[in-house]
Amino acid sequence: MEAPPELVRASREALIALIVAQWEEIAALRRENARLTAEVATVQGLVAQLTTRLGEVLAALAPDGDESGPHPTTMPGLKPARPKREAAAPRPPRQPRARGCGRRRMAPTAVQVHAHAHCPRCRTPLRGGTHKRRREVIELLPARVVVTEHVYVERRCPRCGGRWQPGPELDGIVVGQRRVGVGLLSLIGVLREELRLPVRAIQGYLAMVAGLRVSVGAIVEALHLLAARAAPIVADLQEAIRAGPVLHVDETGWREAGRNGYAWTASTATERLFVHGGRDRGVLEQIVGDAYAGVLVSDFYAVYTGYAGRHQYCWAHLLRDVDDLVAAHRHDAGVVGWGEAVHALYRRAQTLAAADLTPAARVAARQDCEAALAALCAPYLGVAAAPQRVLAERMERRLGELFVFVEDPAVPATNNAAERSLRHLVTCRKISGGTRSAAGTATKLTLASLFGTWRAQGLDPLAACRALLAAPQV
Repeated sequence: MEAPPELVRASREALIALIVAQWEEIAALRRENARLTAEVATVQGLVAQLTTRLGEVLAALAPDGDESGPHPTTMPGLKPARPKREAAAPRPPRQPRARGCGRRRMAPTAVQVHAHAHCPRCRTPLRGGTHKRRREVIELLPARVVVTEHVYVERRCPRCGGRWQPGPELDGIVVGQRRVGVGLLSLIGVLREELRLPVRAIQGYLAMVAGLRVSVGAIVEALHLLAARAAPIVADLQEAIRAGPVLHVDETGWREAGRNGYAWTASTATERLFVHGGRDRGVLEQIVGDAYAGVLVSDFYAVYTGYAGRHQYCWAHLLRDVDDLVAAHRHDAGVVGWGEAVHALYRRAQTLAAADLTPAARVAARQDCEAALAALCAPYLGVAAAPQRVLAERMERRLGELFVFVEDPAVPATNNAAERSLRHLVTCRKISGGTRSAAGTATKLTLASLFGTWRAQGLDPLAACRALLAAPQV
């Protein structure tokens, strides 16, 4: 590298001064580098300490067996991995199953024999033989539309001169003066209520599978007709549910002609009843009546708080609120411990409810559970700063209606039966958005009650619907 001209022409004294200045600058840079190196080492040590401390805090906050901390490290909604099982003795080998044991053979409707008529080698005719194997093939033939024209002939008696024409005599074939037969009407009802198909989807299904062209209005009219035939049965359901020992009630939103309303459900072990109305106490009184002697199971909605009869509140709703409180105060050891104590008491109550106890022992067990829950709630009653105050006060107010299931083993601890009966209706609401008229709402809830009851009783809905429509018409 060629030196700059000013250095070539510089004197000896100038060069010495330049070298001294550069030397001092290099020494200063070395001192600065040493200081920065020491500072980086200090910062790295501090970061290591803070990282270790953060890991200890996350490990303390995380539940047992979960090392991921309070923040998810995987896709939301992904279930946590199960802990690895400890090494155990190897399992014995499974017994081999017979070939095709998982398939249940059906009664054949036709038999086709496959055999050679001539020897493939020398063309000699073959007869007889032995069965070597069988193979089952299941096929579904396209539906065929059957249109029957009923012709009524009038005949004259040559002796008395009377003219006679037979009556309709079509009970079990068609309902009233309609064109839709019992079988087709039953299929439309099942497609609508059991398979939850929209009306236009039912129209498309009938066109594709059976080649039947049916208007949307005809399908709607068929559903109204089916609901009219089911009305007497649904009317009897109200008396049946009032006679049951346990009644589950719940409600969900249902829009009618663009206006908000509610669909109520009343469920027993074998009946389902749906009623449309507001969300006031009058609908509950209409469903339950004045002389219901059983146990009403419900959530904590305000309409149910004034019920005067025997009442069991849903523990699933209560524990969900407890879990939400714990999640909101997961750093508060007092809240976390209180929530676990409430869960432990519920598990204890379930054990007592399932135990084989005498009626007197069950009453005592219920009183013990109520006393234990009251003791858990007492420290937080009226304490505004306590996060548990609201839930503790709610439990204290409803204390006599939380452990009825311990005293009476026929009463469930949750309102799951009502939730499950409403699920079908909620799905339909999300698909259609509700109904367009009062007649549509009445038809929808009548059919929901009818098919829901058949579902609860384990009946074949298509066969039950055919039996209903084939009954004598009055």
